[in-house]
Amino acid sequence: MDGTQTEPDFAALERILAERYSCRAFRPDPVPDDTIARIVRAAGRAPSWCNAQPWQVTVTRGAETDRFRAALLATAESTAPASDLPWPESYPGVYGARRRTCGFQLYEAVGIARDDRAARKEQSMQNYRLFDAPHVAIVHSEAALGPYGAMDTGGFVTAFTLAATALGVATIAQASVAAFPGFIRAHFGLPETRMILCAVSFGYADPDHPANAFRTERADVADIMDTRG
Repeated sequence: MDGTQTEPDFAALERILAERYSCRAFRPDPVPDDTIARIVRAAGRAPSWCNAQPWQVTVTRGAETDRFRAALLATAESTAPASDLPWPESYPGVYGARRRTCGFQLYEAVGIARDDRAARKEQSMQNYRLFDAPHVAIVHSEAALGPYGAMDTGGFVTAFTLAATALGVATIAQASVAAFPGFIRAHFGLPETRMILCAVSFGYADPDHPANAFRTERADVADIMDTRG
């Protein structure tokens, strides 16, 4: 195939990558079941070691989303976090700078002063309200596959968010929800062998909400790629 023939495909992929963002305010409208199935089917094409495909998703809708939302919020308010995977030890150098910039962008967008700790904490609790999304996908992997199964499942999460964007569905991947894996397994009846990695809240974005008004910056190619030879 002539390389020029691939340009429309690459342009479409670049556009979807650029359009994807972490949505922090959703409309209540549900996503049709067939659209959700298309997203999951497309995400399932992600690569994995030995084609193990360790990922699975538990997806809620309707009253079940609201039931989980209420139970998750109550758990977050009363229980110490204890994730299946260890949290990052620190965010050194540029990683911490990017993290702070993202946080400050969010606070500025929603009108929270940097020194208003109470308002910042309340905003952080929106994670456990699932940002009012009508659906959440709990993403889990087989524990026996360890870090590599988790890494493979990260590819699935990326593919899920891109497939959703291509179909006009907004998403936010949330490691914060995975802070309570025991509760999540009990709530959904998942076996102990499933490692809870993250959640993806999804639905249709509320375009008028200020939390959706900013976009994060991205590193340049020179900051990512070290070319040898």
